[in-house]
Amino acid sequence: MSKVAVSFTHIIKSAEPAFSVLVSRFFLGESFPVPVYLSLLPIIGGCALAAATELNFNMTGFMGAMISNLAFVFRNIFSKKGMKGGKSVGGMNYYACLSMLSLALLTPFAFAVEGPQAWAAGWQEALQAIGPQFVWWVAAQSVFYHLYNQVSYMSLNEISPLTFSIGNTMKRVSVIASSIIIFRTPVRAVNGLGAAIAILGTFLYSQAKQ
Repeated sequence: MSKVAVSFTHIIKSAEPAFSVLVSRFFLGESFPVPVYLSLLPIIGGCALAAATELNFNMTGFMGAMISNLAFVFRNIFSKKGMKGGKSVGGMNYYACLSMLSLALLTPFAFAVEGPQAWAAGWQEALQAIGPQFVWWVAAQSVFYHLYNQVSYMSLNEISPLTFSIGNTMKRVSVIASSIIIFRTPVRAVNGLGAAIAILGTFLYSQAKQ
């Protein structure tokens, strides 16, 4: 997200339902009706149009958003299987277990790749560039990101991964609109058209899934 505009990142991430269908089809062997596959065309086409006409296009940022899509879909699918496999595990308990395991697994890598010196240098650089309010921003972001993930797992416990992907995509509509307004991101008409087509595709997808 540091490489491209927030709005562009979420336009690309609106292709999440396409990744969800493809992963479910080729890795889990699930099949879907023809209208579901057809609904992916405007999603992919809209994202492609938005990417091709982005004023501040960056390949690193674009690939990061695409990899994030794939990772998010695998997370949804395997989390759903984990919560329903064997003894049923609630969404909040499952998220708590994942958080503790992630901390245990990733802490050694964080020390090996970066370490305390890099963390201290980055912290000081951020304080100098942004000011004391940086501390409050980090604290607020931590709280809201935790709540976002906790509510996500509570929702995933009740609905299918594909339905969750649709809801997550519609969330991006508000994120795209608000980020354009708040950050005053320049958007060309054709770029906005691509975003609109992608969002329309997610609506058609949701209708085809019913």
